[in-house]
Amino acid sequence: MTDTPAAAPPTSLRLRFAAISDVGRVRKDNQDSGYVGPWLVAVCDGVGGAARGDIASSTAIAQLRRLDVPPDGDSPDDLLTKVAGALHRAHDRINELADEDPALDGTSTTATVALFDGARIGIGHVGDSRAYLFRDREITRLTSDHTFVQTLIDEGRITEEEARVHPHRNLILNALGGPGDVEPDLFVIELTPGDRLLLCSDGASGVLDDHRLADILATGSPEFASVELVRASLEAGSSDNVTCLVADAVDAAAPPSPGEAGQPLLVGAAAERRLPRQRGGGMGGLFRGHRSGDTGELEPVQADIPDDLPFAITADPIDPEEARYAPRPPRRFVWLKRLLATVVVVGLAWVGLAAAWSWTQDQYYVGEEDGTVVIFRGVNTELGGFSLSEPYERTDVELDRLGEIEADRVREGIAYDNLADAEQKVQDLAARQAPATGDSGSAG
Repeated sequence: MTDTPAAAPPTSLRLRFAAISDVGRVRKDNQDSGYVGPWLVAVCDGVGGAARGDIASSTAIAQLRRLDVPPDGDSPDDLLTKVAGALHRAHDRINELADEDPALDGTSTTATVALFDGARIGIGHVGDSRAYLFRDREITRLTSDHTFVQTLIDEGRITEEEARVHPHRNLILNALGGPGDVEPDLFVIELTPGDRLLLCSDGASGVLDDHRLADILATGSPEFASVELVRASLEAGSSDNVTCLVADAVDAAAPPSPGEAGQPLLVGAAAERRLPRQRGGGMGGLFRGHRSGDTGELEPVQADIPDDLPFAITADPIDPEEARYAPRPPRRFVWLKRLLATVVVVGLAWVGLAAAWSWTQDQYYVGEEDGTVVIFRGVNTELGGFSLSEPYERTDVELDRLGEIEADRVREGIAYDNLADAEQKVQDLAARQAPATGDSGSAG
């Protein structure tokens, strides 16, 4: 009996990484969050607008970053089990926050995760953030968007170029948070030395095609490539937050490169919400003053502090977004403004009711009253127990002298938008009514 030879250990690699998130030119706050460390790369793009997508993305990163620990001999299945578990925990935690605070109802986030074990990555993907692999100067998109437009692309109904300008390009079909369970895409990719990973939000992938991404990824260090990716996205007209995480697979024995990040990096909303206020590598507002123009952030608010206070104050820079949403003291004459607003609302409601009543008085219907056919003015309905019609013209057409079908129609009311049509209908009914019982066919 011969022993089966043991499988050769995987190639020992490590990640050399960088991360940048920028609020962009249009948005007032950053709803992207990103994390990159020795064993994990993850990007999330919050969805929800007023429902605070920044909370969803930062909450997801807080759960996912727990995966950034050295591997313990995981199999490929173990890698994916860990990734799937972390995504489900993030999904549940976002829903818990929404249950606790109704203002967060509807918030959710995309998530694209790469868990590294020294030789391969386990990918977990939900939404429309993306993961790319750049190998031998060729770029490969690893993930497929969970969006409405991607289904149209898959069906051959539109092209990638058309998808970039489609009016429903932001309609996401699968995300962390919201009703139901989350269904992530899960798969494993073997890495080789020299591979470069890019994980990014759609602020970058939505405006840069694969050829442009490859051109940038082919240049410089991860730090340089991530800066150029964000810069190129803004110059290409991206109207969204832009987050780019770049990680190179290098031999574990390779010495650190100059300026290489030694600690995990946290960027975007997740960095801005950290306490104490330390942005581990975050670079929001990176391109302020660049020829592309303002990124959309507010300048810090400076407070005037009197010199004669009886205690010392250590000034802390005011976060632009905190200042934007900070409570404001009540403004003067609030009661008067509220009164005027109420008067305007009541006045508009009165005008609307008057217009509706005027319209009803131009309507007529043929109906029945006391067994005879009557032309009513108004509409055949009641509002709060008040009838919106009244008898306008009585006739001598008797209901029991009409056919059964015609009589039923009259009982239900036959509507017309003018008097002439209603009178014509009465003439038709009069011509169709049967002779009264006992009538003689000739004079004696």
